Amino acid sequence: MTEHPRAVLALFVAVAVAIPLVLLSVAWLWRRFFQPAKPSAEKNAIYECGVEPTGDSWIQFKAHYYLYAILFLIFDVEVLFLLPFAAAFNILSTGALLAMLVFMLLLAEGLVWAWHRGHLEWK
Repeated sequence: MTEHPRAVLALFVAVAVAIPLVLLSVAWLWRRFFQPAKPSAEKNAIYECGVEPTGDSWIQFKAHYYLYAILFLIFDVEVLFLLPFAAAFNILSTGALLAMLVFMLLLAEGLVWAWHRGHLEWK
């Protein structure tokens, strides 16, 4: 008797769906039966590091800080892709060298674009 070629895949998907559902069900049952709700004024109060909240909650953040962080992450992660290339530089083919050259040119283009748009200037 031969198995269906996708039987293992179907079993894997069934187990991958069943395990989180079982764990979520157990957590829900635990909360429902062993941890009854005990609301009180103190539990329902807003907590901000022990300080009573005052004033308006609307605060304008400067998006430049996030832009600096995102640009740093982009260029930091992209430079990490250069490490395997540098480690195996002597044994790579010409095609790999050209691919890495295109990669570095795109990285430099992104840097020039961010610089030209003024995103790298601290305001």
